[in-house]
Amino acid sequence: MAGQLRSLIYLGQFLMQRLAVTLIAVAALALTAVTVLAAFGYAPWLEFSVTLGGVVYDQAGMIAQIGVTVLAVLMCFYLPSNTRIMRLENSHRKFELGMQDVARAYAIAHSADRDSLFTLTSEFDAVRERLAYLREHPELESLEPALLEMAAQMSHISRELADVYATEKVERARTFLKQRQEEVAQFNLRLENAKQLTTEMKHWVHEVELEESVAASQLQRLQDELRDIMPELGHEEILRADGTVIDMTKKAAE
Repeated sequence: MAGQLRSLIYLGQFLMQRLAVTLIAVAALALTAVTVLAAFGYAPWLEFSVTLGGVVYDQAGMIAQIGVTVLAVLMCFYLPSNTRIMRLENSHRKFELGMQDVARAYAIAHSADRDSLFTLTSEFDAVRERLAYLREHPELESLEPALLEMAAQMSHISRELADVYATEKVERARTFLKQRQEEVAQFNLRLENAKQLTTEMKHWVHEVELEESVAASQLQRLQDELRDIMPELGHEEILRADGTVIDMTKKAAE
């Protein structure tokens, strides 16, 4: 679609350029003929007057006619160079379109080469095999044989590249990379679970240590209370560091 639109734009530009050249040439020829006839008295001059600075110029029409005629004739001297420029532009466009066709045909041949459709090894047979494939391809029916031959030769030159990037090898590489990507995703998931579990364990250990600290504080307070109460009850005690009684003596009667 884009190629057809570009072709239509080029065609419209070419027609307008040709029309402009034709109009300039016809206008120059007509003005020259009218001016020459007017100079010899066979045709009237253009007549109008111009007032400039309070001065009236009655011959302004004749001067304008001669000036326009001279300008048209001078523009005709520019037409040959413009024609050469248009010829170069058209040649460049044809070359560009031809290279696009060659690139399209080469892409088709290279794709077939990557699918291992060509089996012949000698240069002549390999190029001929590729050329036959391109001639039978439905998308390349309108291309010139010279363009197809160029594309076939380019495909033969890049056959090693097609072998390196063969479709089967590329698919195998993609499958391998996909598996590696899945493995990395699973590892990241396990790593995230491990981080979450570590955070929970640290929080749990902190809670246990806090509870142990509270229990030890309560035990110490209980020991202190027992030390204060036992003498009043008439007993002496010897306590271990952990709070257990290891010896009890009765208090002497008063």
